[in-house]
Amino acid sequence: MPTTITGLAAPLPLTNVDTDVIMPKRFLITITREGLADGTFADLRFDDAGKPRPDFVLNKSPWSKATILIVGDNFGCGSSREHAVWGMRQLGIEACIGTGFAGIFFDNARKNGLALPVVTAEDRDELMQLAESNNGNSMMIDIEHRKITVGDMTLPFQMDDATQAALIRGGDETLDTLEYADAIRAFENGLTDGMRVSVIK
Repeated sequence: MPTTITGLAAPLPLTNVDTDVIMPKRFLITITREGLADGTFADLRFDDAGKPRPDFVLNKSPWSKATILIVGDNFGCGSSREHAVWGMRQLGIEACIGTGFAGIFFDNARKNGLALPVVTAEDRDELMQLAESNNGNSMMIDIEHRKITVGDMTLPFQMDDATQAALIRGGDETLDTLEYADAIRAFENGLTDGMRVSVIK
């Protein structure tokens, strides 16, 4: 994954947006990750007849092309469904900027390359206003230096070291484990040899 994310930001000021809003349960019937973009924010994006709701931000120009969301407090709360993150990534969302995120959602995001920079409420509100401007605003998220740049303005954000490393490397705990594969095999072989010696005695 690149160390910077640059794209149009869309405002999504709703608070407590849970994973059932992000990915309604009726879209969880698939056994693969394919086709989940259609389900992402489905009840916000579409009416009961399946037609786009003209008042929802991601259905409006220019935000229909947004790759960054500025979100309200406690985004991603609710159940642990990883489909919510899969769907957002398929929809083209690369980052959500907010004041904090639900723990399981945060872990799922890290595993799937969805960046979640955490900013102060004041900075989030300022970014929200910039995103709401008529022509939209492009923002750059510098993962390596933990900075968000909009025009001449630069704001810091919080991100723990493990999440930062996972995003930059494009990995997760599985990749970290594989890097120690030789040491793990050696340890396993040592245990096996020890068991053999014990049995012989």
